[in-house]
Amino acid sequence: MNKSIKNIALLVVGLILLNVLAQKVYKRFDLTTDQRYTLNPSALAILDKAESPVVIDVYLEGDGFPSEFRKLQSETRQLLEEFKAYNNNISFNFINPIENEATRDQNIQQLNARGLTPMQLNVQENGKSSQAVIFPWALASYNDTTVKIPLVKNTIGATQQQLVTNSVQQLEYAFADGFSKLVNPKRRKIAVLKGNGQLENKYIADYIKSIRDYYFIAPFTLDSVANHAESTLKKLQDFDLIISAKPTEPFTEAEKFVLDQYTMNGGKSLWMVEQVAMSKDSLYNDLGKNIAMPMDLNLTDFFFKYGVRINPLIVSSMYSAPITLASGEGSESQFQSYPWTYSPLAKGNSKHPIVNNLDFLKFDFANPMDLIKSSTKKTILLQSAPLSKLEGTPREISLDMVNDKLDPKSFNKGPQNLAVLLEGTFTSAYKNRVKPLKLANTKAQSIPTKMVVISDGDIVKNEVGRTGPEELGFDKYTGQTFGNKEFLVNVANYLLDDNGLINIRSKEIAVAFLNPEKITEEKTKWQLLNVLLPLVLLGVFGFLFNYFRKKKYAK
Repeated sequence: MNKSIKNIALLVVGLILLNVLAQKVYKRFDLTTDQRYTLNPSALAILDKAESPVVIDVYLEGDGFPSEFRKLQSETRQLLEEFKAYNNNISFNFINPIENEATRDQNIQQLNARGLTPMQLNVQENGKSSQAVIFPWALASYNDTTVKIPLVKNTIGATQQQLVTNSVQQLEYAFADGFSKLVNPKRRKIAVLKGNGQLENKYIADYIKSIRDYYFIAPFTLDSVANHAESTLKKLQDFDLIISAKPTEPFTEAEKFVLDQYTMNGGKSLWMVEQVAMSKDSLYNDLGKNIAMPMDLNLTDFFFKYGVRINPLIVSSMYSAPITLASGEGSESQFQSYPWTYSPLAKGNSKHPIVNNLDFLKFDFANPMDLIKSSTKKTILLQSAPLSKLEGTPREISLDMVNDKLDPKSFNKGPQNLAVLLEGTFTSAYKNRVKPLKLANTKAQSIPTKMVVISDGDIVKNEVGRTGPEELGFDKYTGQTFGNKEFLVNVANYLLDDNGLINIRSKEIAVAFLNPEKITEEKTKWQLLNVLLPLVLLGVFGFLFNYFRKKKYAK
């Protein structure tokens, strides 16, 4: 008896110690091959800053979900459970906004007003086809601030399974990005260059609105360089990033020198520039045509020294976005889409976090870029399709070209570089040259910095409708959304990111799906197998049990 009491006492003490240790030591084990439940250190660093409740409402809930989207729903729930396990301030609810018929329309209107647009899906189950409406969004609230988090990553031409796979891969980034907007105060500043014929504010409004959640943004002109170069450079250096969106007027040598020294001092920049004066809007005239002319912005030597050269040619590609034109007159006019090779679609290098898992991007009259040997590291971010050709300028461009028959054999120049990332140490464009003006403490070599050069200014241009600027990348005629906005937001985040959040985008997750056709074909077999087999096994066990029991005791 004493030995039993002693063993029980030791067991109780051991359990108490184990519980105390479990309270102090936290450890979860991720046994998946792709480590899908291991949170990125950057995401954990953001979660650490949430010192008060973060409430997440997930609208990915409802009846009649396709099986693929039930997978997305499950992955979202499991990811949020991981967030909650790491920080108890995280809480979440799954809500079906269209469950109650009485408030259904009102809820849809409220969600639409907040930018949470519904998504219509085709449901194929039991050999029957039906429609389902879902809201693939989440709202995260923290200290009276709310941000919307997209749960679906759209891709042109993707099946529902591909759509879900892309979305699952981006879940951690989507939530970490949303949390970052909530808990990280704005610190960095962006200057949007003006004064050299850049795009008007209304044409870059949607992009500016998108990055305004992260950074302080202000316009900046170089007009005062001629008379006050030193003070202009000093003011420019207060900004962490400069953006130049489709300049059309040449830069002076003095302006270039100030921009060069901004880079030498570690300033980062995003250039969206062209060497050909041509835009789609200029074709919408009585003649339906215009002349594409070479354009000299006086930046050739500037970029050449850094490692790229933009050529005054036009990229034409077989794989391109269509152009929509009106035919007929008055009330009888109709809109029809035609092939348009001057709007090449570009796909990114999936190994880089800026373009990983991005949809196709749409360009308009883009120019090809060559990579030049220099001190910088160069990464090609975007290229046109392999079936591309180059057209020289001056050149007449006409809307009647939509009727021309395309010869694939003529598109033989291969993929063309359209966006390049430059990183590392830059050599000054004015090294061993006469300086256009005097500046104190000029540098011939930069400290490590970054720059992105895109050979098309229209990549950032949003359409302007009757109600104002429209969403960047959205084509209202075809209903397609291109990846322009997401790409440019990623570029800004990458250039200014100091905590590695953008690297979460590189996470690869393998999502397994059941074959719906096989399910339909073999549904009855597996139902019978799952229902009858246990009963058969139970009957056999009962028969054998009684048989051997009678045989044993009958003796």
